[in-house]
Amino acid sequence: MNLLRSVCVYCGSSMGTKEVYRHAAESMGRELVSRGLRLVYGAGSVGLMGVLARTVYERGGDVLGIIPDVLAPREVAGESIGETIIVENMHERKALMAREADAFVAMPGGYGTMDELFEAITWGQIGIQRKPIGLYNVNGYFDHLLLWVDAAVKEGFIRPHHRQLFIVSDDASTLLEKLALHEPPAGVVKLPGNGSRFG
Repeated sequence: MNLLRSVCVYCGSSMGTKEVYRHAAESMGRELVSRGLRLVYGAGSVGLMGVLARTVYERGGDVLGIIPDVLAPREVAGESIGETIIVENMHERKALMAREADAFVAMPGGYGTMDELFEAITWGQIGIQRKPIGLYNVNGYFDHLLLWVDAAVKEGFIRPHHRQLFIVSDDASTLLEKLALHEPPAGVVKLPGNGSRFG
């Protein structure tokens, strides 16, 4: 059982082509508020990120946005929602988002979302962090990614037990519940020391 207080959500700075993605961001925001969970995200008010943050903030939830200074200008990030921390670069952003959260959720997004997701998974694989990771598989968005993971397992590039480093659901409430109950798979690499730079 994981004591969740903050959830880091990775998602697109674009809206996508279907309304289902907006609705999913709103649903995730409502679920975070109903469970008293703080949102940690990439800051700004554009795309799905903005929909998610506004949904949480307008319902009285806590929002922490973290953004590198190069993306901070208004034309890129939009208006600030909740508390915003400006950092020097993308590496610092991802590290701080990880430290501030008790779990990770990836929603539909592009290259940036995938970068953040796979870094969190890799950190889990090598024992840098042991926080639960979830894929919010809205409209089957991650189906092809999951097929690739299964192919990589079959071809010997991902170990079978590492397939369990993340959990998947197309329902926000179910996903958050599973994150709270998730236990890291056995067999992950444990680094010397406390094994975690990120809590």
